[in-house]
Amino acid sequence: MLVLLAGCGGGDSGTSGSNPSASLPSVSEDPALAAKVPSGIASDSTITVGTDATYAPSEFLAADGSTVEGFDVDLFDAVAAKLGLGTKYVPAPFGNIIPSVQSGKYEIGVSSFTINPDRVKVVDMVRYYSAGTAWATQTGNPSGITVDKACGHRVAVQRGTVQVDDVTARSTKCTAAGDKAISIDQYQGQDQATAAVVSGKDDAMLADSPVIAYAVKQTAGKLEPLGDIYDSAPYGYVVKKGEGDFAQALAEAVNQLIADGTYAKVLSKWGVEQGAVDSAQVNPSAP
Repeated sequence: MLVLLAGCGGGDSGTSGSNPSASLPSVSEDPALAAKVPSGIASDSTITVGTDATYAPSEFLAADGSTVEGFDVDLFDAVAAKLGLGTKYVPAPFGNIIPSVQSGKYEIGVSSFTINPDRVKVVDMVRYYSAGTAWATQTGNPSGITVDKACGHRVAVQRGTVQVDDVTARSTKCTAAGDKAISIDQYQGQDQATAAVVSGKDDAMLADSPVIAYAVKQTAGKLEPLGDIYDSAPYGYVVKKGEGDFAQALAEAVNQLIADGTYAKVLSKWGVEQGAVDSAQVNPSAP
């Protein structure tokens, strides 16, 4: 398994690159927002966060093997502080997080969740960022794969992500046209998908655009981007439906961080400014 090392450069193409050691401004509690936190969460002043810690630079394990870090972590820590809360991050498989929020095991899901209609049916989602889908392949593209000509190739993707639907639809088009299907290898973690392409087991991978850009930089010349970013869509925090004003309080906290400049500083620290949004919203219209 390829481990993406914490503390190295990353970020989307066209940015200045990440600086994970950069300091961030302190954030003060807003009592009006804190009053909207459900009593079950506020009781211990800590919110339990379900996250898939394999998705650098959004959320991943630091060099100590246990601390979760990333731009999602820094940003949500600031959001939680606005609500008068500390945070406890619990690594979990991506596909388990939403059901675990619904059951109450986690009080929120913060894991680069793309907002889509199926998810909004079962949980509330608070927009805070926007990302597209991107592809990568081994440097030099030895298999000759392209985004639009992947029929008959082996493609890596993380299980449970929107990219699974993307590549499955592409494979269906291949077979409908009389071509070979795409061999889709689904991995539990994004780090495993990245390792499969670096090793040559798979010809390419697709994931969210910040993740692909970070993987390309972290693998020190072993991967290169393939094609352009497409299908930009919002990320959302995941909260259980029926929790009153909590989702709106989260959105208002993000908006305060946008207004005071903290939001921009977090994104700049990780080199992911390209996905900044101008406002947070609860359950925005999903593509």
